[in-house]
Amino acid sequence: MPVADKKAEAPKKFTPYEPAAGEEYMNEQQLEHFRQILLGWKQELMEEVDRTVRHLQEEANNYADPADRATQEEGFSLELRTRDRERKLLKKINETLEKIDEDDYGFCEACGVEIGIRRLEARPTATLCVDCKTLAELKEKQLGG
Repeated sequence: MPVADKKAEAPKKFTPYEPAAGEEYMNEQQLEHFRQILLGWKQELMEEVDRTVRHLQEEANNYADPADRATQEEGFSLELRTRDRERKLLKKINETLEKIDEDDYGFCEACGVEIGIRRLEARPTATLCVDCKTLAELKEKQLGG
């Protein structure tokens, strides 16, 4: 049984964008760069979902031994939890693609500043700049959430 992988991480297979001197932030080329990253990531996640469905169908054995059955069920449970996180990520990717289509991508939802190309390449679905994200995490820690 495959161990839950880290497909939920941002995709690694892309060439970093190198803006020209004086290039406008989130111009058409940059938006297309991020659209392609997100579409590739979405494709990877969808392929992983298909593999999981096939795996669950192929590996579903009715073991007589309760320990073997419990081990199999725990493995399936872990895989399904991973896929659930990925399902939520797919929703976020689709929302981000909509923002790109609406020309509303790359700016912090809290303060309006540029999120930055490198941050977006690391986490293409980011909606907050580093400062606002740090502040949100500090608030969350203080509230115990």
